[in-house]
Amino acid sequence: MNFEKTFIDGLLIINPDIFEDDRGYFYESFNKKRYNELGNVEFVQDNISKSQYGTLRGLHYQVGENSQGKLCSVLKGKVIDVAVDIRHGSPTFGKHLAVELSDENKKQLWIPPGFAHGFSVLSDDAIFSYKCSTFYSKIDERCIIYNDPELNIDWQITMPILSGKDLLGIKFDEIEQDFIY
Repeated sequence: MNFEKTFIDGLLIINPDIFEDDRGYFYESFNKKRYNELGNVEFVQDNISKSQYGTLRGLHYQVGENSQGKLCSVLKGKVIDVAVDIRHGSPTFGKHLAVELSDENKKQLWIPPGFAHGFSVLSDDAIFSYKCSTFYSKIDERCIIYNDPELNIDWQITMPILSGKDLLGIKFDEIEQDFIY
């Protein structure tokens, strides 16, 4: 297993060890002892979503005691997974990392609290999985509009399919100082 640090402090790309043979493959998607690079994280909720090509989910985050860390992976298909640094005072505040996650590359992305998160589906459909460090809290959930010009994210799709909630996301320059670096 390889933990790859990124240009944004805290974001990690994880390349698990894959064991393949004639029957298929095996890999550990999580092992608390081996994933110590994440820090002392306790996962309390696993989420799985299925989405069709062109679906864009995000940019979501939770604030306060319910701010979430997420360990993201794709079980089927291919997505662009995006994390935006929303930690005021961070040298990479407002910067984003976009990583292709797929059932072929089996990469994972660790996104600690202090980041907005979203993904777009590049395959016919995708099954996206993420482990969360805190429970979902509707009252603490926030959303940044996906196409904010200041963030300038290339979602690699032209006509995104969005939820009504995601269409109501705020502009990046309107977020509050919920996270301090």
